[in-house]
Amino acid sequence: MGRTRILVTGGAGFIGSHFVRYVLKSHPDYEVVNFDLLTYAGNPDNLADIAADARYHFMKGDIADKDAVTKAICGADFVVHCAAETHVDRSITGPAAFVRTNVVGSHVLFEAALEVGIKRFLHVSTDEVYGSLPASGYFTEESPLLPNSPYSASKASSDMLARAYHHTYGLPVVITRCSNNYGPYQFPEKLIPLMVDQALNDKPLPVYGDGLNVRDWLHTEDHCSALDLVLHSGRAGEVYNIGARNEWRNLDLVKLILKYLGKPESLIEFVKDRLGHDRRYAIDPAKICNELGWRPRIDFHNGIHQTVDWYRNNQAWVQRIKTGAYQRGGL
Repeated sequence: MGRTRILVTGGAGFIGSHFVRYVLKSHPDYEVVNFDLLTYAGNPDNLADIAADARYHFMKGDIADKDAVTKAICGADFVVHCAAETHVDRSITGPAAFVRTNVVGSHVLFEAALEVGIKRFLHVSTDEVYGSLPASGYFTEESPLLPNSPYSASKASSDMLARAYHHTYGLPVVITRCSNNYGPYQFPEKLIPLMVDQALNDKPLPVYGDGLNVRDWLHTEDHCSALDLVLHSGRAGEVYNIGARNEWRNLDLVKLILKYLGKPESLIEFVKDRLGHDRRYAIDPAKICNELGWRPRIDFHNGIHQTVDWYRNNQAWVQRIKTGAYQRGGL
């Protein structure tokens, strides 16, 4: 009997690369096909340590390309769909790319999964599809979808397509919606790696608005353990929210990073707020905890210190991104 094969889309990205590594470590009898277009956020360096593993296969391709997807999905038992355009700021200045990748690309994948009779399709989404919360309350799986940015609107659209393909065609899809992830290998435009890099270089740390926007932070390793659990034990057609009940105001998180690095808070520079900036996200993960027994394992203070140390100790990785060398294959 052959190995179980998982097709991971966007496996060279931040969450995708962590999930590829998690599967190979947790399931010795599995093999992984990483299907990634290697756009700016897809970095082969993220998986350099497992590139020689015989159970790992890389295929470069576009999820909106039907022929390429058909070739990649052939022989797969499961699909874990991580590929997405994710940066809110980029979606504000160029929304078309988000619609093409997150909506059209997802549709192509759903169609291909139906054609080959995929056993389980895990659609990885975000809590941003729920919109913004007031000072109290939490997102649950029953919260209405009220996306406020082109990015979150494109993800909400793909979520609705996933739901429709399950209801209408019987596609065995499960949707997860996670809170903000942090950890190694995150593209330096995101909050934590950006702030660490700026601080290490004694440059201003740009904080939107008053800095009091709240996010619920989840270590990407905990996210991967939840994805693995939902993939194997979640109920088809269901949504599972994944969060660590770990809310931080942006300003307090930036101050925490500065304190750990021994840098002054005078480096903080408040900048004009992002258009349509959601005020607060917070997830109630009761469903996945009660139904599947999942719990986050990584303490935030330990996790954030380890993450900051990783960026500090892997400046070559950061520099290859900043110079573009990671896309050219150069040094």
